[in-house]
Amino acid sequence: MFSPVESRRLYRQVADQIRLMIASGELAIGQRLPAERDLAEQLSVSRPTVREALIVLEVEGLINIRMGSGIYVVRRHAAHAPASERDPVEGPFELLQARAIIECAIAEEAAGCAGPEGIALLDEALMRMSSDVNDAGAVLAADRAFHTGIAMIVGNATLIRVTGEMFDMRMTPYFAKLASHFEGPTTWRTALGEHQAIRDAIAAGDAAGARAAMRTHLTLSQKRFSESFGEEFSGEEERGRNKGPAKGTDKF
Repeated sequence: MFSPVESRRLYRQVADQIRLMIASGELAIGQRLPAERDLAEQLSVSRPTVREALIVLEVEGLINIRMGSGIYVVRRHAAHAPASERDPVEGPFELLQARAIIECAIAEEAAGCAGPEGIALLDEALMRMSSDVNDAGAVLAADRAFHTGIAMIVGNATLIRVTGEMFDMRMTPYFAKLASHFEGPTTWRTALGEHQAIRDAIAAGDAAGARAAMRTHLTLSQKRFSESFGEEFSGEEERGRNKGPAKGTDKF
């Protein structure tokens, strides 16, 4: 049976426990795993932690997540993949928490020093994102350009590099698999509006507004990734468990 786990980066331990159960045959091929909510209760972790662990296992090819149907075991042994792909250092929830802390401050700073050239850089990224909303690769490239563009306004090379590196951490099979369940043209159009609010606050020199707009964007991004894999859970229940990116590593 499942047993509670403790410590940081719990999703790794959850993935390890389920992986061993699959390898031993305790969870058989074709078997449907308990619902996400039930797994979280049995393991004494949050549902976002379970979600991260399940994505790791799906990338490894051990399980298949069927939206609205359930999570099923599809093989006994993981495919041989590079360690960097099999066991990511940070999960997406931890990454979004870091981005919220750092990028909110960058947006606030940018609002105090933005000139026409900087705003034009952001406008170009928004135009590219709007015109390519059906092209995942193009949207992500424009998204990256927008966020690094804000750091460029500040003019600090370290902040530009760190912002780019944080964004690039999502360009992994692990994060891409998670995104495939929840991202698409509709969510990208929504994100475009959130980006526009950030741009407008920076252009207006509204430091507090820019910080708040960035916080809203990353909080809503986090919420989009927090949608349940199942169809039996309400958004209100999920929000009750998860209070935002700055509340703690395990609370997405």
